[in-house]
Amino acid sequence: MVATHNETGKKGEEMAVRWLTSQGFEVLHRNWRYLKSEIDIIACKNQVVHIVEVKTSRSLRFGFPEERVTKRKMQMMMKAGAHFLARNRQWRRIQYDILSICIQKSNPPAYLLIEDVYWSGL
Repeated sequence: MVATHNETGKKGEEMAVRWLTSQGFEVLHRNWRYLKSEIDIIACKNQVVHIVEVKTSRSLRFGFPEERVTKRKMQMMMKAGAHFLARNRQWRRIQYDILSICIQKSNPPAYLLIEDVYWSGL
């Protein structure tokens, strides 16, 4: 049996692909793996590679979905992104994004794309 949060995550990733495409992104990869890291979505737009972490929530009881992206997760994304660039030298620019999706019964889904995330001290 699949846990509810896993189902929500899978649904969120499907929604993210559709939303990103509607915003002019070309999705290159989904669930791309490097060692122990997994990048939810690798997309491109305007000759920039976007490494996208998708966070989906059905409730705001524990905060907004984007608040669950940890420093460790960002470190892993950046290592995986650097490896992706090393293997795909046609890309010159990369940025790390978080796509937050709130799915609440009484409202349409709410999307928030936080682009070019950077945390000092990584």
